[in-house]
Amino acid sequence: MNAVDAYDAVFEGLAWVPGRMFTMGSNKHHPEEARAHPVKVDGFWIDATPVTNRQFTAFVKTTGHVTVAEKTPQAADYPGALPEMLRAGSLVFTQPKTVVGPDITKWWSFKFGADWRHPYGPRSDIRGKLDHPVVHVADSDARAYAHWAGKDLPTEAEWELATRGGIDNAEFA
Repeated sequence: MNAVDAYDAVFEGLAWVPGRMFTMGSNKHHPEEARAHPVKVDGFWIDATPVTNRQFTAFVKTTGHVTVAEKTPQAADYPGALPEMLRAGSLVFTQPKTVVGPDITKWWSFKFGADWRHPYGPRSDIRGKLDHPVVHVADSDARAYAHWAGKDLPTEAEWELATRGGIDNAEFA
């Protein structure tokens, strides 16, 4: 393998995001996004696409990792929780049939048995969806995957810069 092929192999599937100053945050909509402020980010590499079920399957097969959604919650971590509620699962998005407003309970619901292998609950699976983005992955799961893949998760500022695609001061980018 020559130097060019080696370089291409290392950076295959990655996109370069040039560093720059940009306005991060927002003064509208969500209080946790406030205040809009200038941030300088150095250039960085980021995966060009989300992690797929195929990639996450390879990670789990190699490491034996069990995701947060697959683990049974412990009563000590949830004092006062009803025992029947201490079952593994995750939030599942269901497209509303009509406009429902800002009440998230109209389109998100907790499903016992929902996890990355069973995206809509225990009767679903990822057959035919290996190239779809993996879902039901907690921060700790994403960090474990990134470590295994020899990568890092982007910082909040890096993520916001990358997802804006060069658009600054746009309400929704």
